[in-house]
Amino acid sequence: MIGTVINIATVAVGGGLGAILGQRLPERMRDTVLHGIGLVTLVLGVHLTLQTQNLLIIMGSILVGGVLGEWWRIDVRLDRLSEWLRHRSERFLPPERLGRFTEGFVTASLVFCVGPVTVLGSIQDGLTGDFTLLAIKSLLDGFTALALASSLGVGVLFSILTLLVYQGSLTLMAGLAQAALNEAMIAEMTAAGGVMILGIGLLLLDIKRIRVANMLPALIIAPLIVAVLQALGLPLAP
Repeated sequence: MIGTVINIATVAVGGGLGAILGQRLPERMRDTVLHGIGLVTLVLGVHLTLQTQNLLIIMGSILVGGVLGEWWRIDVRLDRLSEWLRHRSERFLPPERLGRFTEGFVTASLVFCVGPVTVLGSIQDGLTGDFTLLAIKSLLDGFTALALASSLGVGVLFSILTLLVYQGSLTLMAGLAQAALNEAMIAEMTAAGGVMILGIGLLLLDIKRIRVANMLPALIIAPLIVAVLQALGLPLAP
């Protein structure tokens, strides 16, 4: 769990600095920083998506995952959680510090938790105690938190709760995760995550607001599709 603790600390420091400095920075500067993060997020999304061996697997996982997410109304549940946190925060913080709380919380949670380093780093930390990957991720997340919080407000800080639950759970269940996921499954899960990262990039650039949270089940559907194909002896590549 050392890697997750470091990750939470860097996000807390970066997000805290961003929330404090955000109101002092010119709006043009905050917009430029946020758009810069958006562009880098798009590049990262493309890079991750290209790890797939078969785009049909990704298409199927995103479509099925999206349907399940809409059915379960994941975005609504996250919004409710965010609003609950916002109401609790209003006791301690002035309204101008809250900013775009819900957008900051959801966006940061997805950016910090969707990706191969989260999965692989957590497994490595849980199995061997080597938190090198998570330490690298922590440094990147810290700077990203600073940039996001400067524009979206203190909601970014509360993404540490998502990090604690999701990344911490992966670390604790590292043995099960390693036994259940092989290299091909992780690659397709990573590619599905890349598509969602692209959606986050479009949101940060104010191009299109996509309900990315409702696609989260795709992270489970993608490796399941790979498992079925491997069980049937079918090739992954077309």
